Amino acid sequence: GYSSLQEIVGKNHLLKVIDDEFAKKFDFNSLLVKLDGVDTNEVEFNEPYDKNEFEKAILKRVMPTIKNPSDSITINETINNLNRSFGTRISGEIAKYYGDAGLHDKAINLNLEGIAGQSLGAFLINGINIHIDGAGNDYVGKGMSGGRIVITSKKFLENNSLAGNTCLYGATGGKLYVAGEVGERFGVRNSGATAVVEGTGDHPCEYMTGGRVVILGNTGINFGAGMTGGVAFIYDTEHDFIEKVNTELVEAKRIDTDDTDIERYLLKRLIKEHYNETKSLKAKDILDNFRVEIRNFWMVRPKDMMKTPLTIEEGE
Repeated sequence: GYSSLQEIVGKNHLLKVIDDEFAKKFDFNSLLVKLDGVDTNEVEFNEPYDKNEFEKAILKRVMPTIKNPSDSITINETINNLNRSFGTRISGEIAKYYGDAGLHDKAINLNLEGIAGQSLGAFLINGINIHIDGAGNDYVGKGMSGGRIVITSKKFLENNSLAGNTCLYGATGGKLYVAGEVGERFGVRNSGATAVVEGTGDHPCEYMTGGRVVILGNTGINFGAGMTGGVAFIYDTEHDFIEKVNTELVEAKRIDTDDTDIERYLLKRLIKEHYNETKSLKAKDILDNFRVEIRNFWMVRPKDMMKTPLTIEEGE
């Protein structure tokens, strides 16, 4: 086989036309004919700047745990923004052995300090827990199906931005806790992950089809555009959130303050999880005054689901 896309450039003999009625309408001969000479006129190409040596080294250290799934390991390291897609290679190795099931919750615990590169925890799988003391960049948790990502900062405890744009893009599972704000298009196409953050940019929860999101702070405009599933809770002390909602498909409502209300219970549980993972000062303040603070929250769901009772399992 081939180990990289670069190796198959120009090798059109690897292409085959599928046996499909629609495909028969097109003539692919000019694409499939083998011409004399070299496979490509390419003179040179750029080698990847980041050869992922950082994660490769950590993968070697966690391989015994991957091969012995009842074990667990904790690793403390420093990361920087040249280390992109951290967690993806390890997730792929776990998937080779165990498929989507991954490992048990506490199997691989990676405590990192610094500013991670793009796509931290992309395609993360069950069994990997990443805790960053610092910050992430764009695409944190992209496509994750399991595991846990926690981002905190000992240096900046309040009113901080700790992750970039498009976090949780296309996620199907797992959990993300950020003790600070994130950028634009947070939770786009989320279909099963649970996340708690402390503010977002524009277009949060766009095209969301499942999962649960809590935003303990301001959001940008166009909230919930194209959202057809899942549930979101928004902390609105500025009393302007309702003006930012795209109401084409979703509806926002206040939460019942009754102690027995399922929405209230679920929200409080998620904030507690966030506090337990991050020790967020904002989460603590809300929990300490929850009977009062509950009045500052909105719940957003698709209009056709709003009359359906919320369940604890929804989004899981």
